[in-house]
Amino acid sequence: MKRNLLTVALIGAITFSLAAYAETPSLDEVVVTAARMPQSLDQTIAHTTVLNEQEIRKSGAPDVPTLLRSLAGVEVVQNGGLGKQSSTFMRGTNSSHVLVLLDGVRINSATAGFTALEHIMLDSIERIEVVRGNVSSLYGSEAIGGVIQLFTKRGRGEPALNASAGLGSHGTRRVAAGFSGSADATSFSVNAGKNKTDSVSAINASIVPTVNPDNDGYDNTTFNAQVQHAINADHRLSASWYSSRADSQYDNAFGSTTDRNNTLSNIDKLSLGLDDQLSAMWHSKLNWARGTDNSRDYLNDAENNRFKTTNNQLAWQNELQLADNQRVNLTAEHLVQSVASDTLYSLTSRSVNSLLGGYVGEYGTQHVQLNLRQDRYTDFGTANTGLLGYGLSFADNWRATASVSNAFKAPTFNDMYYPLTWGFAGNPNLRPEHARNNELGLHYAADGQRVDAVHFDNRIRDLIAINGTFSTMVNVNQARIDGWELGYAGEFGDTRVKASATLQNPRDTQSGAILLRRAKQHASVALTQHAGAWDATGEFQYSGSRQDADINTFAPVTLPGYQVFNLNARYQVDKNISAVARVDNLFDRDYMLVHGYNNPGRTLFVGLNYR
Repeated sequence: MKRNLLTVALIGAITFSLAAYAETPSLDEVVVTAARMPQSLDQTIAHTTVLNEQEIRKSGAPDVPTLLRSLAGVEVVQNGGLGKQSSTFMRGTNSSHVLVLLDGVRINSATAGFTALEHIMLDSIERIEVVRGNVSSLYGSEAIGGVIQLFTKRGRGEPALNASAGLGSHGTRRVAAGFSGSADATSFSVNAGKNKTDSVSAINASIVPTVNPDNDGYDNTTFNAQVQHAINADHRLSASWYSSRADSQYDNAFGSTTDRNNTLSNIDKLSLGLDDQLSAMWHSKLNWARGTDNSRDYLNDAENNRFKTTNNQLAWQNELQLADNQRVNLTAEHLVQSVASDTLYSLTSRSVNSLLGGYVGEYGTQHVQLNLRQDRYTDFGTANTGLLGYGLSFADNWRATASVSNAFKAPTFNDMYYPLTWGFAGNPNLRPEHARNNELGLHYAADGQRVDAVHFDNRIRDLIAINGTFSTMVNVNQARIDGWELGYAGEFGDTRVKASATLQNPRDTQSGAILLRRAKQHASVALTQHAGAWDATGEFQYSGSRQDADINTFAPVTLPGYQVFNLNARYQVDKNISAVARVDNLFDRDYMLVHGYNNPGRTLFVGLNYR
């Protein structure tokens, strides 16, 4: 009864917000991720959210996971505090079902199967686009739950410096600096940042008495640079580099009280691009990129194991303007995934050749999106995916959307090629995981306000899991995840509110069990007040109970729901300098995102920004 009352109260609060206040979105803001071609936000058929540079800067958040937690359909859990291993669940799908792109480049691990978002700090990120649902027909493997695309900072305007520094709880220190702008036909941006914290012990020693109870700190250094040169009005060259170096200490639940565990992680991205307007109707983009995920584990300063994934990618995208409101996308891609490790995989490299055809068209009040894609892997074969989407503007400011799509996830190198160890080995005969998603949406957008209500039904088959004898991996499980995403953004005078709620049922089809670490309900409401030089935001986050595995025995355990209040304030000292303060978990709630793992509790951060 208590839980039902809380859920009703949450929905009531969000409904009140829908009728009154919210944060102003730009309805004609151009996004590229939802169709892989530029389109305004209010014309996307897939449920899409944009976090722009201003929102990122004002949030005071240090990293990407902190920012994503407030979005509809997105849950992020971590094994401890800042920089600890994270899992991102979109619409209740597995964390390996979320594709993360950095400026369009894959930076995921081909062995673990997911992207280490916990090592991407916001010092170098100026924009995030989140597209929910099956979009493998645009991007290939992993995009069953959706795509998160991160855009690094770009140069524009007069060359200028920016810098920030601050201190916080648990010995947290943050400093960043950059120089960016444009001169004649060349734009550039160079940014560097340092984030360091002593944090808290990752595992709760009262639950696992054998762990080392000392604090498990985190140290991250990030650098990114980009340059773009316009040869003339129709031809541009660009180059960009991103590098994150992280040292994350952690606890091993099966170690000893004197063990010191840490992981050194490197995430790198290098890309070169050629952008050509070949004719009035033909726009061509040729891009080469390399994304790497390099992880080395240490026990008491001795290297324990190492895994490095390299994604070499070549893409040629052609956008053809057939008419004023009709465009076609023809893209060819070549991807080579390579693994270097002290684990002797039976295969260490595979390649993927992909062809994509896409169409977006506007016919008066109607919008159509069609995508077809084929991915040919050298190991398991071919995966075909597609999307058919339809949008109808049926009244002033109202729009309905519908889509049918399918997606897949390729087996990882761990799944297929792990060597025989202690009776376990990978299975080279695995099939990809497959998903089919049906979606209906209702959207309202007018006068700086936006409402989204989306129903989704995602059915996933051939899920990869360990077999009954724990000897290999097999395609056996099935899952169904259906539910609602509700979101609102708008403004009323100097007051702004942002609200979202997700009601979902992520379950194993055969057993009916709820999928681990995913809540049936989660929501967020943020109220921002502007007064003179001040901006102050109060945020409420709620998550229902979740199922997990006991850290000691692996037996099923239920993690209670939680409510967290965060505060964020910004004071504009003058046109160039601002002061910021952020308090997370204001009331110091004791809760767990993963069984046995600590959260930092109430934390305070204060800093200065110069722009």
